[in-house]
Amino acid sequence: MKPPFFWRSPCPVVAPRLLRPADAGGCARLHATSFAHPWPAEEFEALLADSACVGDGAGEKGEVAGFILSRRALDEAEVLTVVVDPAIRRGGCAGRLLGAHLARLAAFGVAKVFLEVEEGNAAALALYRRFGFSVEGKRKNYYARTDGGRGDALIMRRLLS
Repeated sequence: MKPPFFWRSPCPVVAPRLLRPADAGGCARLHATSFAHPWPAEEFEALLADSACVGDGAGEKGEVAGFILSRRALDEAEVLTVVVDPAIRRGGCAGRLLGAHLARLAAFGVAKVFLEVEEGNAAALALYRRFGFSVEGKRKNYYARTDGGRGDALIMRRLLS
């Protein structure tokens, strides 16, 4: 039996760490727990080796229990993916990751951050709104669902400066 959410353990680290290409396997395994079409380790390895990409991860002893990955271009960045291990969701990990990541992007000179989120993902929408993101538009049928259907994506934006 799965314990109630309030019994779940909190985020395993206080300060997220910068992800490296060696974290690709852990990122791929975790991504597969949350997406209908997960990215393979090779994709994560290429992204984490790209100087335009920035990844922050949470976890103990080299494990990846949560992560966020963005791509920078000039003074803008796009959040590509955010994932937290289902066993520790609602423990504050996503908020710690997002806060640290936005600070890191600002240090790189990023002024605007964009992301897409499935319209029905209430937890993610609440998190992004809490961090000052606002809805700027919609992409129809953007996300593939495990049931074979398609979901709309909301385009969100936040100014960092």
